[in-house]
Amino acid sequence: MVIVTNINYMITNKIKSVIRDVPDFPKPGIMFKDITPILKDSKLCSEIADEFIKQLKGTKIDAIVSTESRGFFFGFLLAHKMHLPLIPLRKQGKLPYKTISHEYDLEYGTAKVEMHVDALEKGWNVLVHDDLLATGGTAEASAVLIKRQHANVAGFAFLVELEFLHGRKKIETYSHNIISLVKY
Repeated sequence: MVIVTNINYMITNKIKSVIRDVPDFPKPGIMFKDITPILKDSKLCSEIADEFIKQLKGTKIDAIVSTESRGFFFGFLLAHKMHLPLIPLRKQGKLPYKTISHEYDLEYGTAKVEMHVDALEKGWNVLVHDDLLATGGTAEASAVLIKRQHANVAGFAFLVELEFLHGRKKIETYSHNIISLVKY
């Protein structure tokens, strides 16, 4: 597996110039990094997907697990451009068929995510994609469910990483192939 670490800083700067800071959301003291303005620029969206694909060159990937809900934006685009299946990871109770689930800790309480029991094939190499790496809880939950389906975590791809929350440490045990296009 080849891990590319030369992020195109032109794309990083473009993304940063479009991300909107929303103070005190979802609660006082938090500066929310809103990626939705990016979605107004289809050319930038395509450039982002192409940068992820460039960074993933040499990594064998059989499917992409994308997390609800903002992870779906680029997860679907990546899966489409790479001709790969997209596996949705959703909050508890949102998938219609039989599921496996994993509960994980949040700052205040817990959350549970699910995927269909037949979502992955044994031995598949799976990329986890989400819009944001913060504390790493959701990404780790994704990796746990991938391993429970006897598949491999090929890597993680995030649009944004909040480095000060140290989420990378939580997921490095599953793969050191971690791509973040923008870091704060």
